[in-house]
Amino acid sequence: MDFNKPRYTPMNRRRRIYEGKAKVLFEGPEPGTLIQHFKDDATAFNAKKHEVIDGKGVLNNRISEFVFQHLNDIGVPTHFIRRLNMREQLIREVEIIPLEVVVRNVAAGSLAKRLGLEEGTQLPRSIIEFYYKNDKLDDPMVSEEHITAFGWATPQEIDDIMALAIRVNDFLSGLFLGVGIRLVDFKIECGRLWEGDMMRIVVADEISPDSCRLWDMKSAEKLDKDRFRKDLGGLIEAYTEVARRLGILAETDGVPMGGPRLVQ
Repeated sequence: MDFNKPRYTPMNRRRRIYEGKAKVLFEGPEPGTLIQHFKDDATAFNAKKHEVIDGKGVLNNRISEFVFQHLNDIGVPTHFIRRLNMREQLIREVEIIPLEVVVRNVAAGSLAKRLGLEEGTQLPRSIIEFYYKNDKLDDPMVSEEHITAFGWATPQEIDDIMALAIRVNDFLSGLFLGVGIRLVDFKIECGRLWEGDMMRIVVADEISPDSCRLWDMKSAEKLDKDRFRKDLGGLIEAYTEVARRLGILAETDGVPMGGPRLVQ
């Protein structure tokens, strides 16, 4: 199948498949594909807090594209095919496993509260946690026993998910360390990609400052969605700084009105 020249259909004429808090999925140009559209909505605490922040979707699209393309290049299977425009990606259609997979390297957020740890404490080793994707239940933390008992994933799929999470963590930790950023923790989602009778687990959704905790190595300044969660302000400036350090933004670019100018 040629994914390089998909037929482009205006957004208002596409069939909407799903709308989440930060993205919309539309029917793709070819069977087995979807178009993932990044919105400017910022949400926290399962959408109990919500704002629209101009330019956020553009930045997340570009940062997520950068990360997923690199994961593809090193052999980590993902749903990502290519970016279509400033806000949209062409992705493979997958069956999403209803779990949020959180990898923690440093104590922060709910882990620090649950275990009485000081934020910023380096963990003895990376920890993988699972949360059941259900906004009405506030995405409760679950064990492998829950996952297998309720049929959300098989033991083999859990092993595959954990192996992917470790590989993503290794890649992201090195990537961000190289640009002076500490990868505190991050969330991924995984899906089942069917190719004929064959199925494999792939990384799906997005990887961006919305789904990672990113702290400046020297100042510990937060460069992620905690700026929105904790009313720190400067979310677009923080996301823009992440993009600039990764080389997605030109060094001389500022953040003009109407959103940042991005390197094509």
